[in-house]
Amino acid sequence: MYVGRIVAVGMNPKGKLAAIYRVSSRSFPNRKSIVRENAASIVPREGHETDIHKNPYIAYNCLKIVGSVAVATNGSQTDPIAEKIASGMSIRDAMIVSMMALDYEKDDYNTPRIASAVDLETRTGWLGIVRHDGLNVRRLPLEPGNAFYVATYETNDVVPSQTESFEAQNADEACNYIMEFGVFGTMTNAVSSVCAFEVDGEFEIALGPEK
Repeated sequence: MYVGRIVAVGMNPKGKLAAIYRVSSRSFPNRKSIVRENAASIVPREGHETDIHKNPYIAYNCLKIVGSVAVATNGSQTDPIAEKIASGMSIRDAMIVSMMALDYEKDDYNTPRIASAVDLETRTGWLGIVRHDGLNVRRLPLEPGNAFYVATYETNDVVPSQTESFEAQNADEACNYIMEFGVFGTMTNAVSSVCAFEVDGEFEIALGPEK
């Protein structure tokens, strides 16, 4: 099943939080994830730099850490969400304002914008999506050993029933998990993944295996 891009928030059996993002693509598989200080980005692989002229939505910051919060999304909404949280706005309001302003992507598929966030202080996880027909942002009931997810297609609403066991012990395992294990193993055309995982009261960023 092809569901496009995916975000997830989870808490492992030891209570460690994670925000995870996966790129899946049938049209632009030649992309990779890179890490910068407190952030990660999706960019074209070497030799495919001109792909951004074909589709402006394929390169963006997909993850940002601001204070106690890790934000992961499928597009340019990452930065304004993080900036608004840094200015003191709640995660809920930062997601709503930013995603409503940017709206869904104006490509051939009206691709939704999706977003996730976890907060080390409040121990909460959030998911959001804006589609051509609506906006849904909500806090999910994180518990040890579970994760919630939303994707751009098919499973493209924020509902508690979209949950999966989450056993990852570190950031690398979390990246691998969303690429090929559990329900995510049934979701096709994986390209790369990024994770912010709680370690000693901070977030560690890891990149998943590229396909």
